[in-house]
Amino acid sequence: MCGTSTGRVEELSLFFPMYNEERNISQAVESALRVLPRVADRFEIIIVDDGSRDHTGDIADEMARSNPAVHVVHHPTNLGYGAALQSGIRASHMDWIFYTDGDNQFDLEEMPLVLERRDGSDIVAGYRIDRRDAPYRKAGAWLYNRAACLLFCLRMRDVDCAFKLFRASLVRSMPLKSTGALIDVEILARAKLSSARIRQVGVHHFARRSGHATGFKPAVILRAFRELFLLRRELHA
Repeated sequence: MCGTSTGRVEELSLFFPMYNEERNISQAVESALRVLPRVADRFEIIIVDDGSRDHTGDIADEMARSNPAVHVVHHPTNLGYGAALQSGIRASHMDWIFYTDGDNQFDLEEMPLVLERRDGSDIVAGYRIDRRDAPYRKAGAWLYNRAACLLFCLRMRDVDCAFKLFRASLVRSMPLKSTGALIDVEILARAKLSSARIRQVGVHHFARRSGHATGFKPAVILRAFRELFLLRRELHA
């Protein structure tokens, strides 16, 4: 089925990068367990606990003990969003890899929309139709997206949307280095350099109901913009 434009695939790894998501993890994994049997013949769920200080890791371990399809990767300390994505990619075993955040701001019922567009593609990237974030987060994200697209000649509507499907052979071959927020741009930029095929699809976005977002601190933003220019220098050297 991998070569057809259907919302079902033979093999699929789904992973969640998580940091202090004890109030969201159960809903996220239960949603995945409900949707994945409908979209994949064989699947696995990987929880990447990025050094959480709450009970995220304990809940993840309990869910893994109760379901053989669930696996957990623990970081002893908080290594960053990019490091969590790298761990999720390394821990996956299937031909296709899908990832989304563990904060339940996306609806996994929309996974078929992404899978339907994989035919002839190496990456299918979601973009938020109506981003349900505070205005200052939207403004910062717009600037970041524009900068990334200009620096790397990308035609992306939402570079850091956490609702993406990767052909596993592509991302496993990438020498990924970003441990922070730059990771999405790095993957897309390296994919473009290798002439990978990228398609986009609109997905709905929902306001966070539990927990707190951690990726929009001033230090994180400044680091992300600085790393954009460093990555461009490296890739275009």
